Amino acid sequence: QVQLVESGGGLVQAGGSLTLSCAASGFTFSDDAMSWFRQAPGKQRDVVATITSTGGGTTYVDSVKGRFTIARDNAKNTIFLQMNSLRLEDTAVYYCRRTRKPADPWGQGTQVTVSS
Repeated sequence: QVQLVESGGGLVQAGGSLTLSCAASGFTFSDDAMSWFRQAPGKQRDVVATITSTGGGTTYVDSVKGRFTIARDNAKNTIFLQMNSLRLEDTAVYYCRRTRKPADPWGQGTQVTVSS
């Protein structure tokens, strides 16, 4: 079955950087676009960034453009989210999931906390 395991979160000061990882299993990883989502306290879970199956195309929500970079390693069934210039409003639990498979189970997520 599909499994997604996020890691790499932590506590960082505003302006700092973190790199998140998501290890995937249970499906043919190189067949699917992947996305990072985040959910802040009291808010809905929203997509942050998406990468095509080959890694040749990426999209970002406006609030993270120029600061976040999504990447993938199809040999290792892993996607990444490099986050730079972190802001207080980036504080959230971050999740990964196949972009077009809303029925996939969510992983446990990884907490990112940005402090002032």
